[in-house]
Amino acid sequence: MLELRPSCEHCNKALPPASAEARICSFECTFCATCVDTVLGNVCPNCGGGFVARPVRPAQDRQGGNFLGRYPASTTVRHRPVDPAAHAAFRASLEDVPPDAR
Repeated sequence: MLELRPSCEHCNKALPPASAEARICSFECTFCATCVDTVLGNVCPNCGGGFVARPVRPAQDRQGGNFLGRYPASTTVRHRPVDPAAHAAFRASLEDVPPDAR
């Protein structure tokens, strides 16, 4: 079950469960689209993977109790700003490797 983390790990922008701005890697590291595009260059600073849009969990129970009310989003903030210079070097080491091959 995805945690649906509440904010961007870099800039701490709020990313509510229905946010179309949330991006996640395969380890659920969560960043806003702006930080993924402008700071991270689609390279997760924690694992080196790429990012995809985070799915939205339905707010209403449409079938089988699978909805936000039964499975709420996380409230644990993980604010760990990225050092842009260090990340640029890390990103450069992966620039020739597509996200699906990292």
